[in-house]
Amino acid sequence: MTKWFLTITEVGMLLYWAFATIVVLNWIYVPPEYMYSDYQNPLIVAWNWSFFPLDVLFAVLGLTARFFVQSRSKELILSTLSLGLMFCAGLMAVSFWIIQGSFDPFWWGINIWLMALSAFVLSRRLTHLD
Repeated sequence: MTKWFLTITEVGMLLYWAFATIVVLNWIYVPPEYMYSDYQNPLIVAWNWSFFPLDVLFAVLGLTARFFVQSRSKELILSTLSLGLMFCAGLMAVSFWIIQGSFDPFWWGINIWLMALSAFVLSRRLTHLD
C-alpha cells in the first residue's frame, strides 16, 4: 500500500511541476484564487521554483528505485535518498509558511503529507533493519 502512496505522490509532484511550467509559459490561465499565497511577488515565485530540483529529484529517485532498479541495495539507497528529500521538501515549505504567518489548508496539507508519508516509510524501514 505504501508503494502505491509513494508512486501517486511522486507522479503527482512531476505533474505539478509540468503544470507549473505550462502556467509560467502562459499556455493556460489559472485564476488567482487557485494560486498559492502572494503568487505575484517575485521573491515568492523564486521561493516556489527553488523547490523544483528538490521535488523532481525525490520523485525521479523514488520512481527509479521502485520500477527500474534490479539490485535491492541500489533500490534501498535510491529510495532512502528520495524519502529524505521528500521530507525536507515538505518541512521547508511548512517552515516558511510558519515564519511568514501564512496558512492555506490545501498547501499545508500537501506538504504535511510529504513529511508524514516519508517519515512513516523511513521509520518502518529503520525498524526492519537486520
